[in-house]
Amino acid sequence: MSDDDFDFYHPVDEDPVRKPDPTLGKNLNRQSEPEPDLLAQFLNPPPVPQVKPPRRQRVVLADPRVAANTLRARVELEEQTSWGELLIKDLVKEQLRTGLLLGLLVVVLLGALPAVFFFLPDFARLTIVGLPLPWVILGVLPFPLLFGVGLWYNRLAERHERAFVDMIEN
Repeated sequence: MSDDDFDFYHPVDEDPVRKPDPTLGKNLNRQSEPEPDLLAQFLNPPPVPQVKPPRRQRVVLADPRVAANTLRARVELEEQTSWGELLIKDLVKEQLRTGLLLGLLVVVLLGALPAVFFFLPDFARLTIVGLPLPWVILGVLPFPLLFGVGLWYNRLAERHERAFVDMIEN
């Protein structure tokens, strides 16, 4: 035998296409199962359980008494009448007041830090991991504070808007 007889990288036959394995996809160890009689299953279906129909309920899609008030308020807002403008201005004022108060809170908290470091020099000389405490507080503290105040404002604004919509619809 020569080395060319055991060349695995080149086909030995002239035909380069591999022949499929005749046992591929067949389980030779398993015995064949008889196929179910489809005609018998079709002619004798399993019994269907009897189900009582659901009880009838009256469905009310809209209450005519509420629709008139809601429609009136929506028309007032869409046509921008004086009453509609007053409602919108009240909502904007409430949102503005909330934003200004939370902004003032942030300014007071962050603005008070330099004063605390000035009036408490021992506190200002503390170090954390070799860094001065004022640098750590002024470099890290504002981010979670601003994130928290932003979440707080978002929840308050949504509460104001829900109250406005409830007032319009009722």
